[in-house]
Amino acid sequence: MCGIVAYLGSKEALPVLIKGLKRLEYRGYDSAGIVIQNNHRRLNVFKRKGKVSDLEAMVRDKDISGHMGIGHTRWATHGKPNDINAHPHTSSNHRLALVHNGIIENYAALKKALEKRGHKFESETDTEVLVHLIEELQQSEQLSLAEAVRMALTKVVGAYAIVVMDTQEPDTLVAARKSSPLVIGIDNDEFIIASDATPIVEYTNKVVYLDDDQLAIIQSGELQLLSIENEVVPLDIREIDMELERIEKGGYDFFMKKEIHEQPTTVRDSMSGRINAAEGWAKLGGLEEHINRFLQAKRITLIGCGTSWHSALIGEYLIEQLARIPVEVEYGSEFRYRNPVITGDDVAVAISQSGETADTMAAIKLAKQMGAFTYGIVNVVGSSIARITDAGSYIHAGPEIGVASTKAFTGQVSILAIMALQLAERNGSISKTRFRTLLAELENIPAKIQQMLEVDASIAYIANEFRNATNFLYLGRGVNFPVALEGALKLKEISYIHAEGYPAAEMKHGPIALIDENMPVVLIATNNKAYEKVLSNVQEVKARGGRIIAVVTEGETQITKLANYAINVPRTDDFFAPLLSVIPLQLLSYHIAVLRGCNVDQPRNLAKSVTVE
Repeated sequence: MCGIVAYLGSKEALPVLIKGLKRLEYRGYDSAGIVIQNNHRRLNVFKRKGKVSDLEAMVRDKDISGHMGIGHTRWATHGKPNDINAHPHTSSNHRLALVHNGIIENYAALKKALEKRGHKFESETDTEVLVHLIEELQQSEQLSLAEAVRMALTKVVGAYAIVVMDTQEPDTLVAARKSSPLVIGIDNDEFIIASDATPIVEYTNKVVYLDDDQLAIIQSGELQLLSIENEVVPLDIREIDMELERIEKGGYDFFMKKEIHEQPTTVRDSMSGRINAAEGWAKLGGLEEHINRFLQAKRITLIGCGTSWHSALIGEYLIEQLARIPVEVEYGSEFRYRNPVITGDDVAVAISQSGETADTMAAIKLAKQMGAFTYGIVNVVGSSIARITDAGSYIHAGPEIGVASTKAFTGQVSILAIMALQLAERNGSISKTRFRTLLAELENIPAKIQQMLEVDASIAYIANEFRNATNFLYLGRGVNFPVALEGALKLKEISYIHAEGYPAAEMKHGPIALIDENMPVVLIATNNKAYEKVLSNVQEVKARGGRIIAVVTEGETQITKLANYAINVPRTDDFFAPLLSVIPLQLLSYHIAVLRGCNVDQPRNLAKSVTVE
């Protein structure tokens, strides 16, 4: 949520900032703004509720020259979305400008103290309080910008990523972070600061990732890092491997559609170099180095939020059934507030596409403090979770721009499947023959996903039939129950239709009361072992007039005859069924949303990465 981009260099700042903000639109926002310091040491501030395109139109005919500036997309926390509450915010003397991602929890107390000292505030935001606090310290203590920012942050409680500029210190930017991501791109004497690497990759592949409680000071063409305690931090310059084409739509109308169709490639990439059926091995490098911690664990706890939580539920099935190690699945948001019992014999696995999910990150930090071995499954290289965990695996899905996660989900499930197989083989909990059979089938999954994508037109037809529905029910058994949850979430996220996912057996414990001719029911029925049970569920829905969309294994006949619509999925082992059965649900949600005129890539009220509580 929210996005920061800042530039200092020889180029005109405005085009870099606008393009950078567009790259960050996928994070979710309700307003946008920029500030550029001109050659006369004045701040030109422009803010606008709405899209970056509205801001771009606002500044199109303005004379905004300058080689240093800051841009921001805001997702409202304190104060409603409007022009006044949009960032950047300035100090009362108009000397300072600041943008901020996160929440200042003690802003009310700070604001009250500042008002007693004569400060007046224009907005309802916590961010404006912070820039006034920096101004107060700068004036009362005669501090430099960097020192005033550092001192102000010692008085702040909460999460933040900030960038600040000062008209009295030209060619200087100060940035800092705590629990909210910030990356600095370096290209000789040019610098780009951003919430993630997408605005940076066009200009340079050299980056520095800020850690919590660190400040970055860019001055006179040099970058210096300091800790909040004023200690020098050595620079760790890394190279990012991100192709510009991966963050463009590539001819698709929406990023979500592009990312759905990328899944044969991204799932194959997630497995590349990690499994080999012919040679009979499965190996995640991060897991292999610490495999005894997993094999000897009393319990593995999988932690995630949203789609990542659904991936974790599938991981629970896979690891318990294949490797016979106890697994629990936890919401990151609930884990740390219920005083969990964690010991040094536990393994805690954080699952997050962005690697910055605030609740998941806080949960894994708690597990680590309590002695657990921590492991990260993330998509973004260099992300916070990747850096704070003891070990981990990247899913290698490439940038996921659509807010509704698709290829990250299948990438996560692929990694969890490899983890389960690797543990099972080392555990001796499955036979060599069964192990090789499962490896061979997992290698076939990308081709079968490609086969699934060929039914896109048929699913578009089904979507047209249900575009005006107000409710949906998704049902699945066993490993397909989390797929039902994921299918319902996708529909809710992007089409705004109410939908619920349930274990199919739970239908008779309440949800069956909802079923009538106006209730579409999506039944994921690819399970071989539970086929008769699922068939019974279909008959129960049919008897009550429900309209059935069934996801079935190719060649199936009984459920197909009962369903109003049937979507065929290539035959696979039950363990890997979610990697195929989720594809038509992604496409169904996509097409319904498009038909309803929804903005598929930027659904209302949602952010791609939830970096604050």
